[in-house]
Amino acid sequence: MKHSTERILVSHVGSLARPKDLMEMLVARNEGKSFDSAVLAKRTRESVAEVVAKQIECGIDVVNDGELGKSNFSRYTKERLGGFVEREAGADFKPTSIFGRDMKEFTEYFNRGGRTSIGHHARVFYCVEPLKYIGQDEVNSDIANLEAALQGKKYEEAFLPAIAPGTMEHWMKNEFYKSNEEYLFAIAGAMAEEYKAIVDAGFVLQIDDPDLADAWQMHPEMSLADYRKYQQLRIDALNHALKGLPEERIRFHMCWGSYHGPHKYDIPLKDIADLILKVKATAYSIEASNPCHDHEWRVWQDVKLPDGKMLMPGVIGHYSDFIEHPQAIADRLVRYGKIVGRENIIAGTDCGIGSRVGHPQVGWAKFQAMAEGARIATKELWGRN
Repeated sequence: MKHSTERILVSHVGSLARPKDLMEMLVARNEGKSFDSAVLAKRTRESVAEVVAKQIECGIDVVNDGELGKSNFSRYTKERLGGFVEREAGADFKPTSIFGRDMKEFTEYFNRGGRTSIGHHARVFYCVEPLKYIGQDEVNSDIANLEAALQGKKYEEAFLPAIAPGTMEHWMKNEFYKSNEEYLFAIAGAMAEEYKAIVDAGFVLQIDDPDLADAWQMHPEMSLADYRKYQQLRIDALNHALKGLPEERIRFHMCWGSYHGPHKYDIPLKDIADLILKVKATAYSIEASNPCHDHEWRVWQDVKLPDGKMLMPGVIGHYSDFIEHPQAIADRLVRYGKIVGRENIIAGTDCGIGSRVGHPQVGWAKFQAMAEGARIATKELWGRN
């Protein structure tokens, strides 16, 4: 990760809007339906080239492939790990509610559309044998598509996202390993191959771990002390998977979930900031612009960012179609820059905007506003006219 000494660089979290025809083929592959693999490969490479060029056009410095080779930011792993079977959920299956704490107070709100849980799929993936990584072809395709798209382009760095073991665990159930700890470390051991492939290809590896924060809503029965212990184990598993990889090539993303809802009972950043910093990464991407968490820049007045580390605060939202004003974006960046150091911040998004922002046109406009906001903040922080 580059520490810029001249200006604020601009990036984003990863997921971008997939073209309709591409998404249809990805879903077919994900669901085990018939599709033309040659057509999918060709369309994916074309789409990645288009989305990389568009990012650069909008002023993004640290670009990615938009995750266009995946149907989903997390469940794509069912195609890349061996040891799972898909079957109908049993009568004893309990879906996970990503808004469990909010739902206690806002029951009518959540029940109005039947939104009682996430993970209530009729079919569920169960681990039934030792896990192993089988996604070499898929990750190599991700790498090759991004490499091709970057040829002849001007950019600062490029990254590829991959899901964290702790977030995977919620959606893929264990029936083989003797304990959740053993299962977590098995996931970590398998995913380590994907992480290493991305770094070895010369890209920045972004670890996506929204459940570091939003699992607080999923487990309303937990006290804060119990939850911190619960997440420490998942951070240990992630660091196990990252062992041997250079920290300067790793960044870590966390958020409070992408669902539209109150978020009144999200866990405060101050209660987990020290845990976030235990992840063996150089940069930390943190949701920071939404109305529930916009005030939490103050946390970094009390929690010291370690030397050599960087923050990538979200300065534009991912589940609103409002296009943030560049001055508002600049104000956010200046606040962070004055606390942790201007060279230690990157402008980022709260989360991936591909599936939540109402239309790609709005998403690109948000990127343009973010780039302009970074230019305004650069002038203020570096004292330029």
